[in-house]
Amino acid sequence: MYLVTAAEMQKMDRSTIESFGIPGLVLMENAGREATRVLLNTFKDIRNKKVGVIAGRGNNGGDGFVIARYLAQKGISVTVYLLAQKTMVKGDAAANLKLLAPVGVPVIEMPDKPSFLESRTALRHQNIWVDAILGTGLKSDVKGYFKEIIEFVNASNKPVLAVDIPSGLNADTGHPCGVCVRAHTTATFAFAKTGQILFPGAAYTGNLEIIDIGIPSHIAESVGPLQHLLTPDMIRNALWPRPPDAHKGHTGHLLTVAGSPGKTGAAAMTALSAMRAGAGLVTLGIPKSLNPVLEVQLIEAMTCPLPETADGTLAESSLDVIKHQFSGKKCLALGPGLGTAGETRKLVHRILQESPIPVVIDADGLNFLAGHTQMLKHLNIPVILTPHPGEMARLMDSTTSEVQKDRINCARGFAVEFNVHVVLKGARTVIAHPDGNVFVNPTGNSGMASGGMGDVLTGLIAGFMTQAYSPESATHVGVYLHGAAADDLAQKSGPYGFLATEVMNAIPRQIKKFTS
Repeated sequence: MYLVTAAEMQKMDRSTIESFGIPGLVLMENAGREATRVLLNTFKDIRNKKVGVIAGRGNNGGDGFVIARYLAQKGISVTVYLLAQKTMVKGDAAANLKLLAPVGVPVIEMPDKPSFLESRTALRHQNIWVDAILGTGLKSDVKGYFKEIIEFVNASNKPVLAVDIPSGLNADTGHPCGVCVRAHTTATFAFAKTGQILFPGAAYTGNLEIIDIGIPSHIAESVGPLQHLLTPDMIRNALWPRPPDAHKGHTGHLLTVAGSPGKTGAAAMTALSAMRAGAGLVTLGIPKSLNPVLEVQLIEAMTCPLPETADGTLAESSLDVIKHQFSGKKCLALGPGLGTAGETRKLVHRILQESPIPVVIDADGLNFLAGHTQMLKHLNIPVILTPHPGEMARLMDSTTSEVQKDRINCARGFAVEFNVHVVLKGARTVIAHPDGNVFVNPTGNSGMASGGMGDVLTGLIAGFMTQAYSPESATHVGVYLHGAAADDLAQKSGPYGFLATEVMNAIPRQIKKFTS
């Protein structure tokens, strides 16, 4: 499903009006009518309530005028509070403003703070707000009078239906422009905006309803948004049915290089998660002194003891053994629990330069890449990186806060520049591919904020790669099922307290759900 930026949505609107010939007035009518339907379905007792439509003088306000007209025609008490003088409203919005008088909708001009203070008592008596103040084109911070109005709406603690987007929300990044309406429900037009899906925008958006306003599909396709939301149908179509005569030789052999003293769990979970994803065989390469520990933990996977340093971390001399292990393997999972030793850093760099098979890199493997990302441009194998925001910041020589301000463009820019696939973890994980396409994952919950979840995800993605899934399909399926398994646990066990291994063990049930 497409996710659109503000610029892409504006281009679709313009093409629909200018090229296809649907007047803007018709689009506004469609938007207001369908938003009214959402309002009526959301607030079942609305006929006993007072509805206040608080509107700006632009097209977002015009949508609000249409809503007010439909509410009045249904006998619902509605008042429009216009944050401008009526003479300042132009175009299609002005045409719909004129239609309010014949149906008896009061329009209170409230262009400044004195007029707002005069109306304050009446404003407090509204039971439901319709936010039609600012649209999707907002980029700069909301200040002054509009800031005060938005703060008043939020402080009223009355439910809000936002028209297209909560006023004050950046439609692209999901960050408030200084201040933002907190909506109970948002009726957005044609397509979800990226900022409504990403956090913190999703929290301001509330329940998101996508409504059809008449944008022709060929126009949307011609604009070709590069952002997408992962959906259950996409995952269902991506998962392959397994033939009844399949055996472990058909389902691939994964090589995992991971682990160091104190971090054997990361290595074990990565290996086992790959098997939960369906990999036929897994060999775990670990420092030789840890082999007795991991042989006990891993009954189904094989282990390969590797030369180590005096500190028990992987030595650069491990390379020859690892190169021998490449034979017959379909994928390499590299990094979980490796530690930060300098000799291991050299080993990781050499592994990447000489690996003939696709690589999934996580955790300390990513930290070893920081400051050395140029080597990625010279690799001739598919590479998948799975950073959390802090690791992404180190790769970009930036800060975590800068990454979080624009997760989509940070992930996309890195993926395109270095020809890699980036799985930027976090609430609403972002998956970026070298062709510029970005997919946002809707599954997962805050109960996943615990140790080991990233190791499980690395194993899942590598496990699907081992079964010959493309990097695109492996990342989509791995990320989605990882979050879906956690969602199932949160529903059945509680919102948090479940373990990464429990998520890992719930994966087969999710695979069954999407393949049966």
